[in-house]
Amino acid sequence: MSILAPAWTALLYLVAAVCFILALKGLSSPRTARRGNVIGAAGAAVAVVTVFLSARLENIPLILAAIAVGTALAVPVARRVQMTQMPQLVALFNGVGGGAAALVAVLELGHSGDSWVRLAVVFTMLVGAVSFAGSAVTVGKLQELISTRPLLFPGMPAVMVVVLAGALTAGGFIVGTGSPGWAGALLVLGLAAGLLLVLPVGGADVPIVISLLNAFTGLAVAASGIVLGNVLLLVAGTLVGASGTILTKVMASAMGRGVAGIMFGAFRGGSTAGSTTLSDRPVRSSSPEDVAVQLGYAQRVVIVPGYGLAVAQGQHTVAELATALTARGVDVVFAIHPVAGRMPGHMNVLLAEANVPYESLRELEEVNPEFASTDIVLVVGANDVVNPAAKTSPGSPIFGMPILEVVQAQQVVFLKRSMRPGFAGIENELLHDPKTTLLFGDAKDSLSKVLGAVKIL
Repeated sequence: MSILAPAWTALLYLVAAVCFILALKGLSSPRTARRGNVIGAAGAAVAVVTVFLSARLENIPLILAAIAVGTALAVPVARRVQMTQMPQLVALFNGVGGGAAALVAVLELGHSGDSWVRLAVVFTMLVGAVSFAGSAVTVGKLQELISTRPLLFPGMPAVMVVVLAGALTAGGFIVGTGSPGWAGALLVLGLAAGLLLVLPVGGADVPIVISLLNAFTGLAVAASGIVLGNVLLLVAGTLVGASGTILTKVMASAMGRGVAGIMFGAFRGGSTAGSTTLSDRPVRSSSPEDVAVQLGYAQRVVIVPGYGLAVAQGQHTVAELATALTARGVDVVFAIHPVAGRMPGHMNVLLAEANVPYESLRELEEVNPEFASTDIVLVVGANDVVNPAAKTSPGSPIFGMPILEVVQAQQVVFLKRSMRPGFAGIENELLHDPKTTLLFGDAKDSLSKVLGAVKIL
């Protein structure tokens, strides 16, 4: 028995939908992201409570038990996850959402004989299964449980075509007959399609694939709204699908590549190769004391944070170094590449955690013209986003990707663990430039030594 009248249900659904829209607006800027997150969570809470009060639910104890189990698993995982593992967590949650939508569609298959509803069921099952399997592969690649290199086998494109043709055939039979057997076949084919779609993607492109699969999950959830006759699911899924699609295009543009090239580039040898070979070419190394002198007597310093900074958890130390340099009269800013780290906004969140003011952050288009008048660029754990090969080497897999043009600065200092290439797996010629010096070691440890040396200048 429902407690809420239909009018109140519609009104609360509208409130939740508005919350979701305001949440997306808030998440568009680091300044308002925390507020946007809270508004989105509030909207989700309103939606869940409204469903409980307005629908004629059966098996309420089982539903509450499932919510309790999910909460018991998700809360500690979300609290303990490291900032460097956030992309894996996003991919994991995204995959679970797609899988849940697919399973709900299977359960609803026998509840309607309408062809349009069955078509929505087919779409939800196929896209949800693709998102689930594809997200599982992205987690494996990011966690390095499987190789970050593109994984191919002979005849893979033909197998993919056969799988997709089989999925469409199974979908046609489901629409026509509503057969559970064909539904099972479609789920298996959808999982296979997800694996075949993501396995050929190189490690550097995985964050973009996560965003694309997020859009897939949103579309699957929107279709499940049609299956269940729930307007709010339709709205929420559409918002996720649209925002995920926009983010995918923005990220692909930031890397100077098309989405199709990222997904299928490996078939024609155009994907990032993911080499891990160490370079043995000579470089100029430096000491923390020498780097401190360079920084302490400069007029302008630009710090480029990257994934290595996140791995070392050196955000607080680099913030303290920036403060110490500013106290000496040095103009210090941070240059943020759109895809620095392993997901958009990764560096913004990391530096916000260390209370680096937003006024000190510069986006790519804003900071690039300023490098020519910069005395020193301090690159901390970044590589591909400053690699000049993106502009000078047409054969490079990152050719065309917009980069931070640190090569224009007077001097460049890299903090690196080793000569291992970046996530794209290609060598960085900037490391061998006469103006470049390298300080090897853990980023946080190196920053601490440089900070100590700056303080006694």
